[in-house]
Amino acid sequence: MSDLTYVSSVILGVVEGLTEFLPVSSTGHLTITEKLLGLRVDAPEVTAYTAIIQLGAIAATLLYFFKDIVRLLVAWFRGLTNAEARQDHDYALAWAVIVGSIPVGVVGFALKNVIEGALRSLWVVAIALILWSAVMWVAETRHAKLLAESGERGEGTVTVRDGLVIGLVQCFALIPGVSRSGATISAGLFRGLDRVTATRLSFFMAIPALTAAGLYEAGKTDLSGLGKGEMGVGIVVAFIVAYASIAWLLKFVASNSLKAFVYYRVALGLVLIAVLATNVLSAT
Repeated sequence: MSDLTYVSSVILGVVEGLTEFLPVSSTGHLTITEKLLGLRVDAPEVTAYTAIIQLGAIAATLLYFFKDIVRLLVAWFRGLTNAEARQDHDYALAWAVIVGSIPVGVVGFALKNVIEGALRSLWVVAIALILWSAVMWVAETRHAKLLAESGERGEGTVTVRDGLVIGLVQCFALIPGVSRSGATISAGLFRGLDRVTATRLSFFMAIPALTAAGLYEAGKTDLSGLGKGEMGVGIVVAFIVAYASIAWLLKFVASNSLKAFVYYRVALGLVLIAVLATNVLSAT
């Protein structure tokens, strides 16, 4: 990572902030960008940097949803000791987020060597971008059918079972190119949740998942070669851009489907396959 300059840090921070919460795969975009910047995408320090700058995006989430997070935590702690407080739906919503965050942690830890090794390939990114786009398309199509038949479910209807299902689907996001938000929002739509609720739930589940990943990488990796200043710049830039992205996405999904992102994902996947097949870029 000695080749990482402040300019590169800014670029990676912008890419992280823009793509972390959009259903286009931040890991996939960061991998592509790192390759274009001449970095070894399968090097441990590059993998660590990719995870660590996510902390900027998580900080943006914590700030944007601070009141919601406090509300859910208060409801959860009250419900642990008070039977009447367990009737508050925020108690169930908090449990949905907690339960939904466990699977990706377990699977991520169990398969960490595969995720940080074999899956850090642009071929994986290209194929995953295209294949998961089909899942997103089906989710949107089914969501439209559910809306016509029985209406949508709002945040007040989210159950622990919803959280578990969405959490299990979130495990697919460990594959670069799938997209954590693309996986969780799609799962929410399959469960009949409205887009805003599915997106907010996706944000809530991002907090424990990405925080754990960032802190784990920071703790196990020798950060002396990462460049503290460059890393700090990447985190700050990711925070600023991610905050704006969160606000934009919530406004967008209120009246638009995810199919616009599907078109982009498929186009990017096809372009990536073309440049890999012609050896314009190497896969790792």
